[in-house]
This record gives sequence, C-alpha cells and structure tokens, in this order.
Amino acid sequence: MKFSANLTMLYTEHGFLERFGAAARDGFGGVEFVSPYEFSPEAVAAAARKAGVSVALFNSPAGDWGAGERGFACQPGSTAIFRAGIETAIAYADALDCRKLHIMAGNVPDGVSAEEAEAVFIDNIGWAAEKLAARGIMALIEPINPIDMPGYGLSSLGQAERVLRAVSHNNLRLQYDFYHMAMMGEALVDNFVRLRPLIGHVQIADCPGRHEPGTGGIDFDAVFSALASYEGWVGAEYRPVGATSDGLGWMRGR
Repeated sequence: MKFSANLTMLYTEHGFLERFGAAARDGFGGVEFVSPYEFSPEAVAAAARKAGVSVALFNSPAGDWGAGERGFACQPGSTAIFRAGIETAIAYADALDCRKLHIMAGNVPDGVSAEEAEAVFIDNIGWAAEKLAARGIMALIEPINPIDMPGYGLSSLGQAERVLRAVSHNNLRLQYDFYHMAMMGEALVDNFVRLRPLIGHVQIADCPGRHEPGTGGIDFDAVFSALASYEGWVGAEYRPVGATSDGLGWMRGR
C-alpha cells in the first residue's frame, strides 16, 4: 500500500515545510495537506522535491479557516470566489505535480435551504470537474460528518452519491474517509467495496478520537484487507496521540 502523510495533522512539532522531510524519513512516499496557500507554490514544490515525496492531494481554497469558512462551492452568490479559488488551486497543482484536488463544499449559509445549497454545489462541481479535466487533475468531493463540521454542505454518504449522479462527470470521484464514514454510522468496508469504481482517494483514522489506527474501534484488519487491491494513495489523516513518529506501528509491514 502507498501511504501519504497528512501534513496538516501529522508532524506538527515541525514547521510546515519541514514536515515533508520528517514524513520521508519515516517511510511515507507521499504527502497531502489541507492548505498550501500560506506559502508560494515554488516553496512547497521545493520542500516536496528535497524530501523526495509525491504530493498526493490538497484542498481547494477554503477561505478564512480560523473564522469558520470551509469553502464556497455550495454558497449562492459565491461563484466568482469559488472559480477564482479553483484557478489558484490549479496553479499550485501544476507546480506540485499533484493530480488530485479535494473541492471543499463550504458551509450552508443562514437562510439558504439544503436543497438550494446542493443545487449550487452541483453546478459548481460540474464546472470544476470539466475545468480540472482539461489540466489532468481529478476533482474529488468528500462527505464530512456533521459532528466534526456542523453546517457543512456535504454531510452524508447518500448526499455525496446523489451529487455524483447529478454531476455525472468522469473526472469527478469520491474521497472516502473511513473515519468520517464511521462517525456517520456507515458500513465501512461494504460501502468501500460497493463504491470502489467511484473512489478516487482514501483517508484513514480510527474512531472515536481520530487518532492512529488501533486506538479506537475500527477493525483495521478488515479495512486494510479491503484496501489490498486499491492502488491509490491512502492518506493518514489523524491526530497522533503523541509524537507522530512514535505512533506508526500500524503502518509497518503493510
């Protein structure tokens, strides 16, 4: 299996650009992260190149994360902001030779119905999937559980499947996070197997707690068995219980 270290959550004892090398030293061949936008594309690319790791994935611009913004794709009246963000993400993807982009839905604004927000999301995702296809970048959407991220515009697996059907673009795939699936009460392995043709990226963390595999209740023997035939990157997107390097026993021998 190919594991990518999520540098937003792992190796936080280091500065962001130093996390690339730390991940490589621990045996990660790839990295991913929520946002590279505080640094220039050239600086991030240089850090990845120096460490010898591939950039597997990052997110579209989410806005002011500290102020609660989580993207703009589902928000009426934010089309221009959303499209400008996709253009920015393309520039980073090209510099980083990253071929997958997770598109953040954003929070549903007050006074906007779930149905209206979903319709806006479908329109924007369809545009982005086509735009990214022309650059060889896969568009991804990820349902995020409503406990960790209340008000988010894509909050269930069923909704994600509905959006995929509505957009119906061969450059749009599902980002399947086993932690979020567990928080939603979904059948983790059964749904992974059922949806495998639609899945473009996988992420893991145990549940509850969102820590290393083996610290919660998810049967990771079954998960890794299901992932054995999956050829893409498996993103380690969890909060380490202690120092990142001390908690990697789950990865050895996989």
